[in-house]
Amino acid sequence: MPILYGMGCPPKVFYEQKIEKGESYMLVANHTSMLDIMLMLYISKNPFVFVGKKELAKIPLFGFFFKRVCIMVDRGDAKSRTAVYRRAQKRLSQGLSICIFPEGGVPDDESILLDNFKDGAFRMAIAHKIPIVPMTFHDNKKRFSFSFFSGGPGRVRAKVHMFFKTESLSESDKANLRENVRTVILKELQTKQ
Repeated sequence: MPILYGMGCPPKVFYEQKIEKGESYMLVANHTSMLDIMLMLYISKNPFVFVGKKELAKIPLFGFFFKRVCIMVDRGDAKSRTAVYRRAQKRLSQGLSICIFPEGGVPDDESILLDNFKDGAFRMAIAHKIPIVPMTFHDNKKRFSFSFFSGGPGRVRAKVHMFFKTESLSESDKANLRENVRTVILKELQTKQ
């Protein structure tokens, strides 16, 4: 993604397992910066759509593009959450992957290393029997946080971890899967600060 280089943030990605061309995945990562979206686009050469909060569509200019590349969800509306599954199924049947930042947004408290994960990504991956691809983004908060006048140019590192298979899992495995994926990302963040 040339924009990362143009911003002075060249990416460096480490892979424990490679994303295979033509496969559908549930892509998940920690969320700390607007750079997260660009880094995700750099890492996954397979086409995917984001699942994100509908409130983001209100941001001038960004919202215009966001609505076109995202399945939007109103977390306070049960019908909206259910509709996400139908729209995701349609995208998966077209051969796309899905990307969700399972923290559900960027924590207001910047001292939080990794917030608790919400269930959506894990429930959807189990329902559609697609592998979960956990990723850790190390430097995005430092480079381009949501605080004004903070950050600066420099390398942005990411690690793509071993995938979690979901073929043999059921809804009752959701919480365990969610916490196992969160633990992988959290350990990586703690060891490579």
